[in-house]
Amino acid sequence: MLVPLYEAVYEHLEVGAGTRVLGLGCGSGLALLMASTRGASVTGVDTDRARMALARERLAPEPERGGSGEAPGARLVEGGPEEAADPRGPRFNMITVFQPIGCTAGDSDGLVPALEAAVPLADHGSPVVLAGWGPPERCATSAVLRVASRLTERLRADGGWRQTLRDDLEDVATRAGIRPDGSGRVSCPFGYADLDSAVRGLMSTGLFDAAVRATDPAQVEKEVEEALHPHVRADGTVWMPNVFRYLIARTP
Repeated sequence: MLVPLYEAVYEHLEVGAGTRVLGLGCGSGLALLMASTRGASVTGVDTDRARMALARERLAPEPERGGSGEAPGARLVEGGPEEAADPRGPRFNMITVFQPIGCTAGDSDGLVPALEAAVPLADHGSPVVLAGWGPPERCATSAVLRVASRLTERLRADGGWRQTLRDDLEDVATRAGIRPDGSGRVSCPFGYADLDSAVRGLMSTGLFDAAVRATDPAQVEKEVEEALHPHVRADGTVWMPNVFRYLIARTP
């Protein structure tokens, strides 16, 4: 769903041969793969073992899957950014954090220390890309995300939905000691083949995990399905227009 965001950032920063990307919270590796196809060398770090397995399938498929078992210019590291340093190679000249922040309480809590650990691994003046949800009135998915907060009062202190603030990304950059140097907005609609796949897709994002802990999966899925009904089109597909924002900061 965030491919337009990745494309806009890479085009803006002219990512290509010579770009050395460190992707924090790289997830299933799609953004890294797109940078790699543009000629960049990429390193991804994440603590989610299941998503890292998906990233390896994308970036370094095993021979039995038709791959070589190696991906030139690609490294995947399970852990934190401090483990991504490669003493044998050049320093990074781009850092990306494409996991959007700004829709759940505390979703940026771990981002500042991660950036503080990553910045020393990059060249002076390297771009650092942060991503966030756009204004709620421009994000149809915001109404669905509010489901988590409606389920229980506990969620307000345990990852519940909150309204995106205009300076969320700038606040993170300032706290991490990096200098904001431009921003942009990108349309990223969420589209699903049907209601069931929409529920599964949204539940897999982790944004409803706190709601599941407070109630149960069946209740959360029921509430999410009801919230999705206004976005079901005549052919049964689900379509939610959204706007995401990116900030480009610079390392000291």
